[in-house]
Amino acid sequence: MNPNFYAHRQRIGQLLVVLQFGLLAWLGWAAAPSIWLAQWKATSMLLAVLALLLGLWTLAYNRLGNFNIHPAPKAQGILITDGPYRLIRHPMYSAVLLGAGALAAMLEPGSGWLSWCALALVLWVKAHLEERWLREHHAGYATYCQHTQRFIPWLL
Repeated sequence: MNPNFYAHRQRIGQLLVVLQFGLLAWLGWAAAPSIWLAQWKATSMLLAVLALLLGLWTLAYNRLGNFNIHPAPKAQGILITDGPYRLIRHPMYSAVLLGAGALAAMLEPGSGWLSWCALALVLWVKAHLEERWLREHHAGYATYCQHTQRFIPWLL
């Protein structure tokens, strides 16, 4: 393929990663006073624990060297379909959304959940592109997609 095509993909992926981490940083910064003062709400605690558990479960099946924060698949990456990947295609994105939800729940509803929605949109676009590129990279990915949901088992 044309080298410009891959450069364009790279720039789109980088933009999505910057947006993702920018939104997470903003949520963390905005929630920092509540975190430091230990003013955790029960909802925040539950979402944080779920995020941690899902993130650790995901790392147990997909080691750090196999996945990428950029949506482009790694050249030598292998397709993982066990563990949380049995149920959802993007468990780390789901863990990020749960963790961001824990932070958003600490903020004023308008700013917190608006930022969370923006993050969800960025991750939705990122997942969509990643899936398109994974279909090109892994022959069995299209079949795998037919049996799993993107973020929430049995729903979404």
